[in-house]
Amino acid sequence: RRVTPAIKRQMRRRSAVEPVIGHIKSEHRMGRNYLAGQQGDTLNAILAAAGYNFSLLLRWLKGFLSLLIALLQIRPKPVAA
Repeated sequence: RRVTPAIKRQMRRRSAVEPVIGHIKSEHRMGRNYLAGQQGDTLNAILAAAGYNFSLLLRWLKGFLSLLIALLQIRPKPVAA
């Protein structure tokens, strides 16, 4: 079946977003909302997304600091005069 370029773009975007949503639902408490009302739903989604983004930031920071420490431990060879 032929698919238009716009639909292909939407399908690619959806396939990139769906795993993130699944991960947020399972690992960041979006499966069950304990906050009341529509504002509670909104707040729960925002806090879950913020927690997910914070975990990504911590993972990046850990890698960056590991690289920085590894680079600082490399000692240059002395240059013979």
